[in-house]
Amino acid sequence: MAKYRILVIDDDGLMREYVQEAMLRAGYDVDTANGGAEGLRLLEAQSPDLVITDLKMTPMDGLEVLRQVKLASSTTPVVVMTAYGTIETAVTALKAGASDYILKPFTPDTVELVVSRALDTVRMSAENAYLRRELAGRNGSGGMVGKGSDMRSVQEQIQRIADSRATVLVRGESGTGKELAARAIHESGNRRNKPFIRVNCAALSAGILESELFGHEKGSFTGAHERKIGRFELADGGSLLLDEISEIGLELQPKLLRALQEREFERVGGTRTIQVDTRIIATSNRDLEQAVREGSFREDLFFRLNVITLALPPLRQRKEDIPELMDHFLQRFNRENGRTIRGFSDSARQAFLDYPWPGNVRELQNAIERAVVLSSGIVLDIPQFAFGSGIAAGGGKLTPGMTVAEMERQLIFETLAHCGQNRTKAAELLDISVRTLRNKLKEYGAASAEDE
Repeated sequence: MAKYRILVIDDDGLMREYVQEAMLRAGYDVDTANGGAEGLRLLEAQSPDLVITDLKMTPMDGLEVLRQVKLASSTTPVVVMTAYGTIETAVTALKAGASDYILKPFTPDTVELVVSRALDTVRMSAENAYLRRELAGRNGSGGMVGKGSDMRSVQEQIQRIADSRATVLVRGESGTGKELAARAIHESGNRRNKPFIRVNCAALSAGILESELFGHEKGSFTGAHERKIGRFELADGGSLLLDEISEIGLELQPKLLRALQEREFERVGGTRTIQVDTRIIATSNRDLEQAVREGSFREDLFFRLNVITLALPPLRQRKEDIPELMDHFLQRFNRENGRTIRGFSDSARQAFLDYPWPGNVRELQNAIERAVVLSSGIVLDIPQFAFGSGIAAGGGKLTPGMTVAEMERQLIFETLAHCGQNRTKAAELLDISVRTLRNKLKEYGAASAEDE
């Protein structure tokens, strides 16, 4: 677990030593200061995780120390020590931003409990802020769906590796569900009750990514107004997902390698080594071996990541899961949009099975969500779907061996999609009558109620 640094401020030497010994016994790093002025100098130099200060000091009292600490770093917790007769001052300190107070005399167990509680509160606040950002940006991913042989093999492998501490590299094409697999690994293992933290390596510049991963100290760069806890620390005891790890630049890879090997690092602008117990799960849709050969990815980092590999099959190789995925997403988007669509026409289901799904599960999900939102009927039919770049079901590129009838069918659906399902415009572009178009759609099983 991460080792925290405590700063103890008191002008009473015996009390300083008493609190220092209690904190050392509890496993913390400890600095001590003889009075408020020295304490504030150490605050700037050491950037402690928590400050313990006596209230009754001269010439600078504990309330002034509290105010200065909060001005320097509003997120640094402060615990105040006071005698029983000055409890009103302790209440004043709480109103001024102190995390807690301890009444003298106290036992080592008491101060250890209060400090542990204050640090837990800070950590939970950082985790909650991260989770709020995650929930605000997520589009809802659902669970892993599929009972075909390929997915059963994936799920069995997840169960085997879930309790392991080893790094896992999840590989697969875009849209195959790599993040879902990573979450399943975490939630199936003995870290399930600890944090699952994610960072998208492809979405951040090198400087910002370093701060996101490892955190930074106040003043370490322009705009660093407060200390930031990085995601390696947030995930301490749990799992950290490094999404699209192939996009990490060469300049950051050595620091990441050290964090993976030694489970320790320093915050940006900091000198204190932080140790964590964080299980790493990484994903990539790129050929990392090729990136190593090209010199854009370190070979030693690749070997450190590639301890256990979980390969996710593309959707075109697991056609037996498509009907279940269709029903799963239909139920979900019905629920999210307040709709009551009953299902799919037979021709729509067949079109889903015939389509190669270059965008994998994500493309299938988006196609169904779009159809549910735009549909006015109770059954989803072929003309209501657009795959790829607007190609209707049954579409895709012309391939050798297609019959003229299949090409005609594809052309009609592509034209309808291009015209926003306006049959009059589609018929004009196809140089056929609207009646002929309607008859063709009946033949394909794609007629609507108005055609009956």
